[in-house]
Amino acid sequence: MSGIRRSVVRNAGRLGAAAVALVALATPVLAHVDYVTEGSGGYVNPVAFLASVLLRPENAALFAVGGGAAAVAAGGYVRLRPFETDLTVARRTLESYRPYLPWMFRLSVGLPLVGAGFAGYLFSPAVPTSLRLLQVALGFLLLFGLATRWVAVAGLGAYLWVLATAWPTPLLAFEYLGGFLGVLLLGSGQPSADGMLRRLRVTDGTVLNRLGVGSDPLGALVARFDAPAATGAVLRVVVGIQFVYLGVVEKLMQPGDALQVVAKYDLTTVVPVAPEMWVAGAGLTEAAVGLLLITGTVTRASAAIAFLLFTTTLFGLPDDPVLAHVSLFGLTSALLVTGSGPYAVDQWLSRRRLLRPDGGE
Repeated sequence: MSGIRRSVVRNAGRLGAAAVALVALATPVLAHVDYVTEGSGGYVNPVAFLASVLLRPENAALFAVGGGAAAVAAGGYVRLRPFETDLTVARRTLESYRPYLPWMFRLSVGLPLVGAGFAGYLFSPAVPTSLRLLQVALGFLLLFGLATRWVAVAGLGAYLWVLATAWPTPLLAFEYLGGFLGVLLLGSGQPSADGMLRRLRVTDGTVLNRLGVGSDPLGALVARFDAPAATGAVLRVVVGIQFVYLGVVEKLMQPGDALQVVAKYDLTTVVPVAPEMWVAGAGLTEAAVGLLLITGTVTRASAAIAFLLFTTTLFGLPDDPVLAHVSLFGLTSALLVTGSGPYAVDQWLSRRRLLRPDGGE
C-alpha cells in the first residue's frame, strides 16, 4: 500500500506542477502598459480597486486555487523530486554556456540600443528624442566588442542621466542598468574586437606589441573582484526590480490604464474573467516573479517563468514594440545561465538540501 500511496502522491505533484505551468502559459501579462495605450484611462483609486477585486468571493477563490496549486506543486517537487535527472542535465548544460555570457550581454544591450537610436527614442519608447547618434554608436561598439567596458561605462552614465532628467518614465527600461553593469563586469568575451586586439598586443612582432599600447586598466580593476559570481546577483536584482515596477506601479497603482489594455485587446475572451481580475492577476503575478528574483529564490525557474510571461505577452499584444523588449528577453536568458549568484535564498535552500547546490531549479 505504501508504494501505491507514493505513486499517487508523485502523480499529484506532477499534475500540480503541470497545472501551474498551464496557468502561466495561458495568462499573458500586460507588460509595458505605457507602450500600447494612448492617453490616460482615468484615475482609479488603487487601494479601493485591489480591495474590490480581492474581496469578491469568486476572485478570492481563484487566487486561493492558484496559490494552493503552486504550493502543492512546490511541495510535491521538494518531496518527490520528479524529473530530477532531466533538471540536472539542463542545469549542467546551462552552466556550460557561461563562456558565452559576455556575448549574450553585448547582444542584449547592443541590438536594442541601435534600434532605439534609429527609432528615435532614449532607451524607452516612452522617452522620444532626436538624439540618435549616441545610442547607435554605443550599440554598434557593443556589438563589435570594441572598447567594451568603457562603452558600458558611457552607456551606464547616459542611462542614469536620462533616468534623472525624465524620472520616472525611464524605469520602464530599467533592465539597461543590469545590462551595462553585466558588460562592465564580464568584459567583451569572444568573439570581439577587443579579443583580437588583445591577441595582437601579447604576440611578439606585432605593431601593438612593439608600441606597448592597448592595456586595459578598467579590466584590471574589475579583475580584482569575483565578477562572474557578482553578475548573477546584480542581474537578478535589476530584472526583479523591473518586474516589481511593471506589476505594482504600472498595473496595481494605475489600474485605469491597465484596464484600457484589457479592453483594447479583448483579453477577457482569452481568459474569461472580469477585467479587474485580469489587471490584479497580472500585477500580482509580475510582482511575485520580481520578488522571487530579487531574493534569489528558485532563480532559474523564476527566470524561465519571466521569459514565458513576456513571450506570451508579445503573442497576445500584436502591436507591443518587440524591439523594446529585446534587452529584457536577452538578460532573462542570461539569468538562466548565471543562476542566482551570491546572497540568495537559493544558497540557504541548497544548504538544507531542498535544491541543487547552484539553487537553479
